[in-house]
Amino acid sequence: MSEFLRPELRALEPYVPGEQPVGKKFIKLNTNESPFPPSPKVVEMAAEAAKRLQLYPELDGGGLRGLIAERLGVEKENVAVTNGSDEALNFIFKAFCSPSSPAAFADITYGFYSVFAAINGVPFTVIPLRQDFSIDPKDYIGIEKNIFIANPNAPTGLTISQEDICRIAESNPKNIVVIDEAYVDFGGVSAVPLVRKYQNLIVVQTFSKSRSLAGARVGFAVACKDIIDDIYRIIYSTNPYNLSRTNLAAGIGAISDEDYTVANCKKIAATRERISAKLRGLGFKVTDSSANFLFASYPGIGGKTLYEKLKERGILVRHFDKPRISEYLRITVGSDEEMDILVKNIAEIIDSEAKI
Repeated sequence: MSEFLRPELRALEPYVPGEQPVGKKFIKLNTNESPFPPSPKVVEMAAEAAKRLQLYPELDGGGLRGLIAERLGVEKENVAVTNGSDEALNFIFKAFCSPSSPAAFADITYGFYSVFAAINGVPFTVIPLRQDFSIDPKDYIGIEKNIFIANPNAPTGLTISQEDICRIAESNPKNIVVIDEAYVDFGGVSAVPLVRKYQNLIVVQTFSKSRSLAGARVGFAVACKDIIDDIYRIIYSTNPYNLSRTNLAAGIGAISDEDYTVANCKKIAATRERISAKLRGLGFKVTDSSANFLFASYPGIGGKTLYEKLKERGILVRHFDKPRISEYLRITVGSDEEMDILVKNIAEIIDSEAKI
């Protein structure tokens, strides 16, 4: 840390992303990437856009913004296109939260919420999940704070209902309610239709998971026109060309091939249910995930130990060394072949541990 860093940032704890290994080949089930490549339309359109990289990209998402709006059944003015959903979340904290308008989110959820709050100087309240890791909507009713809810939640994969979202939005009319739907396409129900009813509701999604574009950084926010105008005020004051030509083209290619996306999501959901049943058969406790990952613990082996033993065998999963979830692993749903190798290795580890 240099002597020049602002004092208020010296205590900042950055978000810790999943491992991105270099060199040794791993079965990579730790960062919730898709096991499927992007649609051929993505590759074709991104390659064509790369021929014009000497020119700046279109402003405000260009044609992608309109396609997202059409796909979701809203108007173009209700959509802001961002460099991944993380940029949308950061700008939401920057635009709507402050020392006098604090934030609130769960104790077990996406780790970037606390980072965005800290870097933007926003005080926040951490609300514990229930013992079973579900959200209790009553904890958010009328709290008069800006609320951030991942639905499905990460790393648990659990969801809350649209009815509960409505209750929360209605009871906090002077504050924004953000529903982070990074994993909604794998089994959740989107709150996008509710933005017409609630002027304080913002829905955030990403192309990283269901549309196989983790490497392209494409995300968006959906809300009433005034909120979207506010977000673009921040974009134009930060980086008006926030998505490259190739990223925009990749996004257009992806959303133009919804059949490909839907088919892949169905395959991932089917694999998720199959492997969940196998892990339960081995004695694991597994949450009822609606995302592209499983959240599981084994009573006989600690979470960190199991993570390390799998890594030794060339399989990466995600372990969070945090209270309440240190015995759990978050396991990305990979291909059927990858998941069968995972289960085989877990069974061998359990067997070897039992013999000690």
